[in-house]
Amino acid sequence: MGHSSPTATRSRILPRPAVLLVSLLASAVAVLSLFLASPAHAQTTPAPTPAATPGAVDVATQFTIGGIIRAGDEPVEGVEITVEGSGFSEVGTTGADGRWSVAVPGPGQYTAKLNVDSLPDGVAPRDPSNITRDVTVGTTNTVNVLFPTGEGTAATGSIWETLFSRFIYGLNFGLLLALAAIGISLIFGTTGVNNFAHGEMLTFGAIIFYVFTSLGWNLLLAVLLTVALSAALGWTQDAVLFKPLRKRGVGLVQVLIVTIGLSIVLRYLYLYFFDGGTRNIDTGITDNVTIGPVTITLTSLISMGVSVVMLAAVAYFLTRTRIGKATRAVSDNASLAAASGINVDRVIRIVWVLAGALTGLSGVLYGLYRGVTWDMGFAILLLLFAAVTLGGLGSAFGALVGSLIIGIITEMSTIVIPPDLRYAVALIVLIGVLLFRPQGVLGRKERIG
Repeated sequence: MGHSSPTATRSRILPRPAVLLVSLLASAVAVLSLFLASPAHAQTTPAPTPAATPGAVDVATQFTIGGIIRAGDEPVEGVEITVEGSGFSEVGTTGADGRWSVAVPGPGQYTAKLNVDSLPDGVAPRDPSNITRDVTVGTTNTVNVLFPTGEGTAATGSIWETLFSRFIYGLNFGLLLALAAIGISLIFGTTGVNNFAHGEMLTFGAIIFYVFTSLGWNLLLAVLLTVALSAALGWTQDAVLFKPLRKRGVGLVQVLIVTIGLSIVLRYLYLYFFDGGTRNIDTGITDNVTIGPVTITLTSLISMGVSVVMLAAVAYFLTRTRIGKATRAVSDNASLAAASGINVDRVIRIVWVLAGALTGLSGVLYGLYRGVTWDMGFAILLLLFAAVTLGGLGSAFGALVGSLIIGIITEMSTIVIPPDLRYAVALIVLIGVLLFRPQGVLGRKERIG
C-alpha cells in the first residue's frame, strides 16, 4: 500500500476554499494596517496629549480617556464630559482645539457622558440618545471617545414630544438590528447553528466601510464594495468551516464552540489592527431634518430608508423567488426538502452569502449611528439573539418584528432609566414574553419528546 505524500496530506487538511478565506482576511488586514499606519489616519483620530492631563508623568503606565468635540468642522471649547467608574469620577473640559482628556486610575470599565448643558447655544448632539458611552480601558493605554455634534438645540418639551422622539430613534435602531438579526435567523433556520461570530461580521462591515470612506471613496461605491466583501466573508465561513463540519457530522454543540472561537479570533484581530478607540464615519452629510418635535440627522433618515428597502427586498426574495421558497422549505424540514430534489448545501451556501451581505450592511448603518469600535458587534450580539428569539427562532419575519420591539423598547426606556440600563430592559422583556409564549411572537409550537 502506497503512502500519501506530504503535499497530498496538506491539501486534505487545508481545503481549497481556505485559500480564499486566508486571502480575504489577509487583504483586509493589509489594507487596515497600511491605512492605520499612515499619517493621514493619525490626524483622523486625534489622541489626547499627556500635557492635557493634569499630573501626567509616565505615559507608558498612564491610562486616559479622551477625544475631541467639533460642531461640523469647528472645534468647540468649554464642553464638559464626565468620566465615572469603580468609584472614580472626574470631569474633562475641551480646550480651544476641542480636545479633552481624563486620566483614570487604571484598567477597568468606565462611562463617559457628554454634559449637554455645557454645549454652547446653537450646538446640540446629533443623536441625543448617544450621549453616554461605555468605555473599556486596559487593551490600550488611551481610549478615544467621540460625541458627534452639530447645529441645533437641545431637545426640551412635553412628555409626548419626548416619547415621539424616543420612538423615532428606537425605530431607526430596530431597523438596522433587523438586517443582522434576519441573517442570524436564516442561518439558524437552515442549519440549526447559533453563530456567535455573527457580531464580528457586523464589525467587519463597519470597519471596511470606515476605511473606504476615510480614503475618500464615493459613498455608494464604498457601500457596494463593503456589502460584496461581507458576502464573500459569509461564503468563505461556510466553505472553509461549516460545510466541512456538516459533512463530518459534528454536533451542534461542538459547532457552537467553533463559532465562539471564531468570534474571539476575529474580535482581537480587529483590536490589534484597529485599536480600542471609537471613530466616526465621515460621510460629508451634516444636515438635520426636523419631524415634528424630533430633530434627526439626514444620515439617520437615509439609513432608515435603506433598511426598509432592503427588508422589503428580502421579503420578496423569500416569498416570490424559487431560491427563497427553497430556503423556506429547507428551514421547515431539510430532509424533506432534499427528498423533493432541493440542493440543500447550495441553499445553505446562498443563505450564508445573504446573511453576510445583510449583516455587513447593518454594520455600515450601525457605524453611522454609533461610531466604529473593534467590539461593536459583540456589544449588541445579545440584542440580536434576543430579537431572533423574541420573534421566533428560524423565522425571518419574526426576526424583523423582534428587532423592532427590541429597538423601540430600548430607546423609550431611557425616559425613566439611565441609558446604561436600556439593553438590560430589552432582555427582561424577552424573558417576560418567553414565559407566556415560549415559541416567540411569530414562532410555531413544537412537540418535544
